[in-house]
Amino acid sequence: MSAGPGDLPAHIRARGDLEAGDRKVSYPPAPHPLQVGVYDNHAHLEFADGDNPMDYTEHLDRAGSVGVMGVIQVGTDVETSRWSAALAHREPRVLAAVAIHPNEAPLLHQAGELDDALAVIDELAAMPRVVAVGETGLDFFRTPEELQGAQKDAFRAHIEIAKKHGIALQIHDRDAHDQVVEVLLEVGAPEKTVFHCFSGDAELAEVLSAEGWYASFAGTVTFKNSEGLREALKVMPRSQILVETDTPFLTPVPSRGKPNSPYMIPFTVRSMADTLKMDENLLAAQLTDNTIDVYGRFDDQPLGELGSVLRGR
Repeated sequence: MSAGPGDLPAHIRARGDLEAGDRKVSYPPAPHPLQVGVYDNHAHLEFADGDNPMDYTEHLDRAGSVGVMGVIQVGTDVETSRWSAALAHREPRVLAAVAIHPNEAPLLHQAGELDDALAVIDELAAMPRVVAVGETGLDFFRTPEELQGAQKDAFRAHIEIAKKHGIALQIHDRDAHDQVVEVLLEVGAPEKTVFHCFSGDAELAEVLSAEGWYASFAGTVTFKNSEGLREALKVMPRSQILVETDTPFLTPVPSRGKPNSPYMIPFTVRSMADTLKMDENLLAAQLTDNTIDVYGRFDDQPLGELGSVLRGR
């Protein structure tokens, strides 16, 4: 596909590509705006979802109206990583993360295409406004044991790419907490390492706290059955927590099951503040400081020339 900054399609993915069934549902109403702005640490704006899919400009405009100042747009394969880098180039409210998703890596390995894909991610990681390698990591929920070795090799390669370029690492960790930590300690984690959509318990939070890694909390922390997540949130140092939507997934209460969007973050921030017994404005300010600490300032990133790596070869 052509992914130059002047040629960005409205959507290059549909949620139905990943899930069975027809999601003809409406976007939920916007929450009351935050008084102190925050950033969405992890979103996939390339997805179409719901009965009236929004393009990235609509997502960002709605987000801005409730105090969400910007978004880390996250790639999961070569195509979406190029798209993410191109969007960050043209849109000042967006910074990009690029990677091969852990569920994609074994398939590319089987096809003999993983090394070439990782080479593209390495090139993209050097681009202006690409501030993280992610999402990468381990997912033993969908990956059978015989393919987990290839997944680990891809994870190690992504870690080295992040360290090479001096940017953050965004981790996808599903049913693999111990193994993710093992690989990070074995290879050496990047200075800024983020567990996206943190799904661990207080014990894993203690590990993150000790290692200086960040936990990014999504709408799951608002779910009634997520007491373990809320206990983990209490364990984490305030300087090591982030907030995200994982748009279009994991919509927070009270709109669970509806399409998600960065404008839904205030619900998650307020739930986190309630768990921490903390003023929501103070928490929002802390989350913003933490985001800037991990990724840098959105408006301080140079645009520069993207080059052929975004256009493909």
